[in-house]
Amino acid sequence: MSSVVIESAKADSGAHAFRQRLLDGLADSIVERGYRDTTVADVVRNAKTSKRTFYGEFASKEECFVELLRTNNDVLITSIQTAVDPDAEWDKQIRSAVGAYVDHISERPAITLSWIREAPALEAVAQPLHRIAMEQLTDMLVVLTDSPGFRRAGISPISRPLALILLGGLRELTAQMVERGHDLHDISEPAYVAGIAIVGAGVSPA
Repeated sequence: MSSVVIESAKADSGAHAFRQRLLDGLADSIVERGYRDTTVADVVRNAKTSKRTFYGEFASKEECFVELLRTNNDVLITSIQTAVDPDAEWDKQIRSAVGAYVDHISERPAITLSWIREAPALEAVAQPLHRIAMEQLTDMLVVLTDSPGFRRAGISPISRPLALILLGGLRELTAQMVERGHDLHDISEPAYVAGIAIVGAGVSPA
């Protein structure tokens, strides 16, 4: 590998590290102060860097927030996909998916709540993110329910409208649980029951 390529790779790695520090700085401030009360000064203080560095990566606090939510959604999807064994029985797959979801939101309830409650207030800034995130989550549910375990049970892949209903209800339940300070693991059973009922409705006629 040439020295030019090596130096370029190092530069890319360094830039990514700075960007990640800023995202972590925003995440820490959301936990401490909430998104609305967070300032760029809070972000750079937590990231132990400067406003100059911040504005070299993001045009605004809102842009940084959208990137944080985007990466959070990517991690959520990866966590669920990794947790689910496509060869397992279909109900066990749903249990695994719910477990991965609950573990993820339990680790970052403030970020999850800000995504559900505060991002919509950004309107045009966050609308593309919300649309893409919901499309990705819907795609994930369709793919997960089109696996050997579901096919053995004669269950058709979930339709996109039903997937959206399931996701929308789960988001609202999550927000209410966080707002009330409840243990987020209490979501597990109702989420599992809803998943069984909605996905199980796709059983193909014998």
